Amino acid sequence: MIRNGIDCIDRHYDLFKGKRLGLITAPSGLNSDFVSTIQILHERFHLAAMFSAEHGVRGDQAAGALVDTYLDPMTNVPVYSLYRKDSKRLSQEMLDEVDMVVYDIQDVGVRYYTFIYTMLYALEDCAKAGKEFVVLDRINPLDGITVEGNILKSGFQSFVGNYPLCVRYGLTIGELAVMANEQMNWNCKLHVVRSDGWERRMLFPDTGRAWVMPSLGIPRFDTALLYPGTCLFEGTNISEGRGTTVPFEMVGAPFIQAEKLADEMNGKKLPGVVFRPVYFKPTFSKYQGEQCGGVQLHVLDSRAIRPLETGITLMYAIRRNYEQFAFLPPFKEGSRPFIDLLCGDTVYRDDHLDVLAMLEQFREESRAFTRIKQQYHLY
Repeated sequence: MIRNGIDCIDRHYDLFKGKRLGLITAPSGLNSDFVSTIQILHERFHLAAMFSAEHGVRGDQAAGALVDTYLDPMTNVPVYSLYRKDSKRLSQEMLDEVDMVVYDIQDVGVRYYTFIYTMLYALEDCAKAGKEFVVLDRINPLDGITVEGNILKSGFQSFVGNYPLCVRYGLTIGELAVMANEQMNWNCKLHVVRSDGWERRMLFPDTGRAWVMPSLGIPRFDTALLYPGTCLFEGTNISEGRGTTVPFEMVGAPFIQAEKLADEMNGKKLPGVVFRPVYFKPTFSKYQGEQCGGVQLHVLDSRAIRPLETGITLMYAIRRNYEQFAFLPPFKEGSRPFIDLLCGDTVYRDDHLDVLAMLEQFREESRAFTRIKQQYHLY
């Protein structure tokens, strides 16, 4: 079985010994025996504080819910929020409690997924404060080779895209930390506890590990694989499947004719995927309690599918066929529409967009990013 960084921690006992540790983690922070990183660090070392990203260190906070400081009931260790209304950063007061910050959260390898920005913010904060930072590395479930999409442009930074990555970036979190630390000249004293046995070509099913949901919105590997493309629907008035048992695998709206859309999409012969007509009623989020028509995306070949291109093609098929389609307005006055933050550009909203030309431009940016990222491979 492939082992993540937490499974290899015994090799690095001296790194943690005698230090006050601050841990950034989530329910996916487990070793191969399903023992939490919280428990492991608390029993073996001095776990002085925990820092909570979105969803909380034990997954008991709803998506988007703000988290206050509290004592963890299992360890009596204080938990400080990195998902506050006014900030998502480590404060000086928090950093005064620790000598070293440790990060262990399963990533999905997609630019929109907010946990990586919690990590990068903390890395920068530790650099400024002169604190050591440790990444307990984890495998990238979408492999370490395939890159998809455009590079985020300057001026489009947000918590769903705050670093010049492609949408699917083909790095582990440890490699990403090393790259950012060097490229941004943070010069943090950074340590990466490497995974063991992982090869870059591996998709998650190749690792022999059990899937632990990184968050409730990513219940299966297929969800994570489709997420680079179907997450785009969060910037539209089309349901991305939240409020169903297969979020990000099913999209639709009350005005969509399911069979017609499925026939059109299957006619495009996109690699590795088939579209099945579906009807569903979300229990929350968009169109709560309303019947939607749409499609479920079924992955037939995990290596052949290009999920971002699939999602873009689906989005523009719906936009072309249904005048009710709309991109959502900005959350607040003066900010960018969410679709622009997901894209890292304004191109998706271009009324005269040549989709094929855009996809070719994205492929060129992916090739350029691939050349850059290879300098930071640890595996």
